[in-house]
Amino acid sequence: MALFDKLKKQVSEKITDGISAAQEQIKDKAEELTPLAKNKEYQEKIKTLESENKRLQSILSPELIDSTEAISALDKERETLEIKIQRLSNKLLNLESEIKSKKKELIILDDETLYQDFGLYAPIYDLVNSEAYKDRITVIRQRQKDMIKSDTACTYSKNMTLNNSLSKGQKMVKDNVKQALRTFNNECEMVIAKVKFNNIESIRSRIIKSKESLEKLNKAMDIQISNEYLDLKLQELNLCYEYALKKQQEKEAAKEERERLREEAKLAKEIEEARKNIQKEQNHYQNALNMVMQQIEKASPEELSDLNAKKLEIENKISEIDTAIKDIDYREANKRAGYVYIISNIGAFGENVYKIGMTRRLEPLDRVNELGDASVPFNFDVHAMIFSDDAPSLENALHKAFEDKKINMVNQRREFFNVTLDEIINEVQKNYDKTVDFIRTPEAEQYRESMMLKKQAYKA
Repeated sequence: MALFDKLKKQVSEKITDGISAAQEQIKDKAEELTPLAKNKEYQEKIKTLESENKRLQSILSPELIDSTEAISALDKERETLEIKIQRLSNKLLNLESEIKSKKKELIILDDETLYQDFGLYAPIYDLVNSEAYKDRITVIRQRQKDMIKSDTACTYSKNMTLNNSLSKGQKMVKDNVKQALRTFNNECEMVIAKVKFNNIESIRSRIIKSKESLEKLNKAMDIQISNEYLDLKLQELNLCYEYALKKQQEKEAAKEERERLREEAKLAKEIEEARKNIQKEQNHYQNALNMVMQQIEKASPEELSDLNAKKLEIENKISEIDTAIKDIDYREANKRAGYVYIISNIGAFGENVYKIGMTRRLEPLDRVNELGDASVPFNFDVHAMIFSDDAPSLENALHKAFEDKKINMVNQRREFFNVTLDEIINEVQKNYDKTVDFIRTPEAEQYRESMMLKKQAYKA
């Protein structure tokens, strides 16, 4: 439309400019001749010029008429195009409306999209274990089979005829009912098998849309999947999802139990080895004491002073060994005694991320060293190693204090927290009545050396 208006304007301007130019030319010549107008010899020239002006007007007028007709034709063409544009606009609006409607029916199952949009699932059944879920799923599926067997899974027309035959019509309807149910069951089975944390709501919508689509296809026979049967499928979906969750929880619990048993086995082995070593050492010093005692009985007064000093030294060693044996007996008998450790790994996790864990091992650093194996790029640094007669309670108190600052809010075994060391020190002081030495700055030797090597490589 803007193009036609522009063309019309250009034509009008061209005509106007032509007329104006001719009139200006006549005017200029008239002005030149005005002083001579009184002379008769020039009167004829003036008449001639006036005649020329009329002739020019007669020449220009048809052009103007032709141009006006051209503009009128362009206006009509513009109106025609405007009508077409309006029709296309209406069609576009209808298409946009249809696309919007189709989008509502579209069930997105793309993982990347679902990861961004999934919501938290609230458990419905919360059964004791995976076996209980398995049993409930079996019951739900049996109820579905019973509904199909009793012909209550679908409702349909009872008056449909085929070639004026009611029996043939009913057979045709029932065949279509079987087909609809088979299709619905197959699709439900396929999508339920893929259920996970980020797609359960999409799968729920897909099951409902599948029912609606099949009912549209079979509208002529009035075939409808009953709401009760649909509800059983949705129950199966929820149960299968919660069954998978429970299985994962049981897997994590079993992993934790295996870890606990491994720790206990390592502790038992450490205690056994420590007991053997200390008993060997005890026997050594006991034999040494016996020898000194024998030497004292036979010693001269000059030798007696040195032997008594040696005897006292050995007795002190035996006393230390007796204390160590009592400690080993205590650690073996007291299942809650152990160490709560505060460690960090700035190369792997950055600043202000600490792991708060517990070990019953006789050598707690062995446990820390195991954590810094090939699964992380750098070794852990120890900020505190706290021995407690009730290590699990101290560990639990610290975990509870920082519950809202967990890095992993789902898996309780991941004992990493986004806190400052001052916050940890404050909580330890609240829950532990003995002095604890904290190392504030982590050594992080390999990490710091790696950073230095990178800087040197960059400069080079």
